[in-house]
Amino acid sequence: MFRQPDPTPLDREAFAERSRLVGLLEELPESGWDARSLCEGWRVREVVAHMTMPYRTTPLAMLSGLARARFSFDRFANAAARRDTAEHDSSHLLRFLADNITTVWHPPGGGDDAALSHDVIHGLDITEPLGLPAPPPERIGLVLRHGGERALAHFGVALDRTLVASDTDFSIGHGAPLELASKDLLLAISNRRTVDAGQFDD
Repeated sequence: MFRQPDPTPLDREAFAERSRLVGLLEELPESGWDARSLCEGWRVREVVAHMTMPYRTTPLAMLSGLARARFSFDRFANAAARRDTAEHDSSHLLRFLADNITTVWHPPGGGDDAALSHDVIHGLDITEPLGLPAPPPERIGLVLRHGGERALAHFGVALDRTLVASDTDFSIGHGAPLELASKDLLLAISNRRTVDAGQFDD
């Protein structure tokens, strides 16, 4: 696992997002930790466990876990999140995140933009179902501009129209335009919500 010692501007945005999430989670009642997230099959606590897993997992442990999961990262991540939530209560999970607000971490094969995307998208997985505030549009705009096309490919989303952010400078897709708040646009291209399911107003 690659850690870069000197934070970049995008790393600092990831730090700010983690700090924002810690502040929200500190006020969350225990019932909120068991609320469903936007990640299928995961509660809020599994999402936090997943977000903090890189800080607690050595490269060797990750490799052995991937081998047990037949080298499927999704199976590995799911098993790790469920194991960690069985072993650690919400106060421990929150502490893992709080203690690593300024840890520079980049996903294997990814850079500072991928790290910011990871924190912002999984943050929305938590805050949207709970009705908590979203990240500032400027931060979401960085995620969209640096990784919007990659998100479409990664999550397998096909667009038949152009999505236009109403609160930051970004658009993606082809066809008739649909204007959305940046957080809703990011949720759409990361396959959290489906534009053609009528979840957004035209």
